[in-house]
Amino acid sequence: MPVLSIVIPVYNERDVWRELLRRVEAVALSPLGVTRQIVLVNDASTDGTGEQLDAWWRELPDDAKASAEYQLIRHEKNQGKGAALRSGFAAAAGDIVLIQDADLEYNPDEYPQLLAPILAGQADVVYGSRFLAGRPKHIRWANYLANRGLTFLSNRITGLKLTDMETCYKVFRREVIARVRIEHDRFDFEPEITAKLAALGVRVAEVPISYQGRSKDEGKKIGFRDGLDALRCIWRYRKRRPLHE
Repeated sequence: MPVLSIVIPVYNERDVWRELLRRVEAVALSPLGVTRQIVLVNDASTDGTGEQLDAWWRELPDDAKASAEYQLIRHEKNQGKGAALRSGFAAAAGDIVLIQDADLEYNPDEYPQLLAPILAGQADVVYGSRFLAGRPKHIRWANYLANRGLTFLSNRITGLKLTDMETCYKVFRREVIARVRIEHDRFDFEPEITAKLAALGVRVAEVPISYQGRSKDEGKKIGFRDGLDALRCIWRYRKRRPLHE
């Protein structure tokens, strides 16, 4: 049976990560003929999340650790989402790799529709789009317009026709993500990996997903600086030169 590696970068999500993990574990993958590996990456949280993760790891049965069904990676210094994913990808042992944020903005119940194009042999990479069905209710206009603008610019340099380049939900066949070298440490990972996938010429599909956005008061971490970093990243890869190792 193919194995799905779910890579979850975690930074300052005290208690929230527990509910997210419960939802991930509750997803029924066996009807799809898929088994599961969960890789959590604590990116040097400072709010008690790290201590919670360490306690959870100590209580985890030894056979779950030995089988690599669960992996816990700890960063000594906060580096950013891109760096956390780089560590998580290195530990992922599955045939398919999926990115899952540790907050509750994205719904793990939608894994089957995210996996379907890859399992059917129709795609090498799948993006879960929040915008295929129009603007979600739970997203601020400023964030919506920024995402749409960045996606438009990214499409211009990659030749892709995405509607949501900045989405969390990205799913890869393992042999594809293994060919991509992630250089950016923060949220500019998103346009970077999109440009590099386009340079590989792999098949990229989009499927619609739901979205429950948070505010900064509720813990949302992406901000104006990250938008500027994304713009610089898009400009860097505008020439579509060979981008993989």
